[in-house]
Amino acid sequence: MLAARFAEVVLPHLGDALSLARWLTGNTVDAEDVVQEACLKAHAGIAGFAGGNPRAWLLTIVRNASYTWMARNRPRSVVAVGDLADLDDVSPPPDHDDDSPEAALIAKANSAAVEAAIARLPQAFRETLVLRDINGLSYREIAAMLGVPQGTVMSRLARARGLLMTELGGRHHEPA
Repeated sequence: MLAARFAEVVLPHLGDALSLARWLTGNTVDAEDVVQEACLKAHAGIAGFAGGNPRAWLLTIVRNASYTWMARNRPRSVVAVGDLADLDDVSPPPDHDDDSPEAALIAKANSAAVEAAIARLPQAFRETLVLRDINGLSYREIAAMLGVPQGTVMSRLARARGLLMTELGGRHHEPA
């Protein structure tokens, strides 16, 4: 019975769990360890899941497991940004020359620049941005997950987006 509930509630959201863990830890190997720990915690707590949004429930567990894992396994001074390039399959914007090598190179460079800029955001801003814009959680779900008011979520999101726009916008005005 618990195994069926676990399969119904947790398994459909493992991809999102791994994606969030990669954003938080900075690399796939650590993210896989975190998701494994999170799945063990989710399995242990599945009987207590009272319904609601299973994705938000699992991502909350993944977030907490990420920070617990990093506190145990990384010195505070280490910031890993390992393999951010392979986090998500980012589609290039619609273009008539999608198949050209030049378009593919530009799309890859743009994607890498965005991912690197996100990785450089302060933790609270990065976390809020990833939860909203990448994982698609609502302001209410993020506020509950982080234990902050919805206004704080909106403020952090606006600041994160503003910092990204400033950093990425500045790239286009530099001399070649």
